[in-house]
Amino acid sequence: MRDFETELNACLPDLWRYAMSLTRDRDEADDIVQDCLERAWRKRWLWRATQPLKPWLMKILLNTWRNHLRRRPARPVPVEAALAEALPATTSTPEERLHLAEVTRRVAELPQEQREALLLVVVGGLSYADAAAALGIPDGTLMSRLSRARARLRAAQAPAEARGNIRSVT
Repeated sequence: MRDFETELNACLPDLWRYAMSLTRDRDEADDIVQDCLERAWRKRWLWRATQPLKPWLMKILLNTWRNHLRRRPARPVPVEAALAEALPATTSTPEERLHLAEVTRRVAELPQEQREALLLVVVGGLSYADAAAALGIPDGTLMSRLSRARARLRAAQAPAEARGNIRSVT
């Protein structure tokens, strides 16, 4: 059981970062991670030590988030506070912060399936195979969702660049 605890602790930063990207609220992310960890601990006997723990935990976290969405009434998300939490501390210039804020807003506007796939891979750091397993979909479906999400983000960025509002960093 010590291996389970060690691996669980190693996954905590990625779990919290993924929960934060889903909820865009620090308190809600903390609640989701706590619920996820409680469920994982209660069902730890289901985890096979021969398989990586992180995809299993990410799947629990995603299902916890979905359950949470079903139970709560619709309410607006405080965008400014969410962005302050989500933006990395390494952004030093106002232009970089504006660009990151715009990207964050556009990711939030993606369809749920595309957003979940993108966040598991980009924020959660999962491989395509692990992200597909966490979502319970085939690898090809995950790659399609990622491709569509990236295409939407590129298409949304092109008009802004044409207006001169966003500078391309590629």
